[in-house]
Amino acid sequence: MTLAPLSLDAVRRAAENAGLTMDDDELRMMLTLGQGALRACERLDEVSGHQPPVRYPRAGSQRPDAKDNPLNAWAVRCDVRGAATGRLAGRTVALKDMIPVAGVPMGGGSRLLRGHTPSYDATIVTRVLDDGGRITGIGTTEDLCLSGASVSSADGFVRNPWDTSRSAGGSSSGVAALVASGACDIGIGADQGGSIRIPAAQCGIYGLKPTYGLVPYTGCLPIDPSVDHVGPMARTARDLAALLEVIAGFDGGLDPRQRSQTAVPAYGEMLGDSLRGLRVGVLAEGFTADEAQSAVDETVRARVALLASLGAEIVDVSAPLHSYAMDIHSSVLLQGGAQFMLKGNGIGLPGKGFYDAEVALTAARGRALHSDLLFASVKYAATVGGHLWDVYGGHYYAKAQNLAIRLRHQYDQLLEDVDVLVLPTVRTTAPPLPDADASVVELTELALDPELIANTCAFNHTGHPALNVPAGLVDGLPVGMMLAGRHGDDGVVIRVAHALELNHGLADVPPGRAADSADAPLARA
Repeated sequence: MTLAPLSLDAVRRAAENAGLTMDDDELRMMLTLGQGALRACERLDEVSGHQPPVRYPRAGSQRPDAKDNPLNAWAVRCDVRGAATGRLAGRTVALKDMIPVAGVPMGGGSRLLRGHTPSYDATIVTRVLDDGGRITGIGTTEDLCLSGASVSSADGFVRNPWDTSRSAGGSSSGVAALVASGACDIGIGADQGGSIRIPAAQCGIYGLKPTYGLVPYTGCLPIDPSVDHVGPMARTARDLAALLEVIAGFDGGLDPRQRSQTAVPAYGEMLGDSLRGLRVGVLAEGFTADEAQSAVDETVRARVALLASLGAEIVDVSAPLHSYAMDIHSSVLLQGGAQFMLKGNGIGLPGKGFYDAEVALTAARGRALHSDLLFASVKYAATVGGHLWDVYGGHYYAKAQNLAIRLRHQYDQLLEDVDVLVLPTVRTTAPPLPDADASVVELTELALDPELIANTCAFNHTGHPALNVPAGLVDGLPVGMMLAGRHGDDGVVIRVAHALELNHGLADVPPGRAADSADAPLARA
């Protein structure tokens, strides 16, 4: 790349932007020193750094026609076939539009990244392909993943397969709708505040935010590295376990979110039909006092009663700091998103690891050209989040992170006495989508509705595994029950979900799709 020459005026503007006052002698010194910094950048362009591998051929991609995309859940269709054998052999996989696949456009649901095509596969993509998976497309994503509903994507609204007038949740909206409708077998989403579990709950599928760092985030578009998670989404608990086995595990130091190398359990072998001896804690603060949504609570409590019939012991527990989770989340995600994703162009990672230099350049240029076209929730992070960081120097970001440690300890204390915590995933069923001519205020109020993330966001900040389990229907719309476990006990929460599914399998499926057997093999492509 040809670098723009450094001038005295450019140095002066940079100093002003940094809040520095320099005389002409200092500015000229900075200009002289800066020439050396530019030469170092030019030398970096002479050599190649590490880049994840691309092992399997791919034959192009395209945006599907509306008639072939009735839920608007596909952002891109492609066909990348992996190994002939493996745990995912022949199974079709959809990926959230922030997981890079070489040669396939990745837009992050945003005009900011229009035209960006990765040259490498994310680690989890390589693992899926190595184990026989077949990637058939990219799921529509909310604008830079900053929405709990399905209204902010540059590609338009994503519609719920249960009722196309309803939201599919967010921000992994497309993947959830595709898996629920049977358009693909399994999928991978990302979750910084509930973005796997919210759409999983509102589309009636399983969705796991794994233990922090269990699944490598390497190469994926980040928001804030302290809350970034990627995880599996599926129609059955067994399929979820199989996909987690494939994508979990240490990435050789490329993802700073991973602290050490540990063996990946055989999650599928941990499944069974009995929960005898298991203790389940019903988290008081997770249930709403709003009588208008009491049916959601009642549906979840009915599933808790079924857990008891499988041998689990049910106890009531309380974590008072759970009520502060939204305050923690607001401070961390707003300010972290402003610093790491927006100002940092997606490379604000803590420490050594793989950095996506390509997307950083695309984001920087897109920000200069298209910032006004961003959805209001992203502008909110850029303005208010940036303001809070700049004025208070990261003080409230730090306070929120420190309170998250206390919240983690509070959950940990509960989990010394119980094996899993249970609460509603989302306190409401899927809300109606706004009219096509809705105001930006209406759209933003839905995208940032605190009811959507009130329960989910806590576990992003504490790192505990949290799984959405389909719990039944209210007025024909899915309700989700969330199971949270000890750090590293992802297999336990999946085991609980599977036992419930096996003994009281939910036949409820969106109109037009036949029910899956809880233990049937996935459909072949």
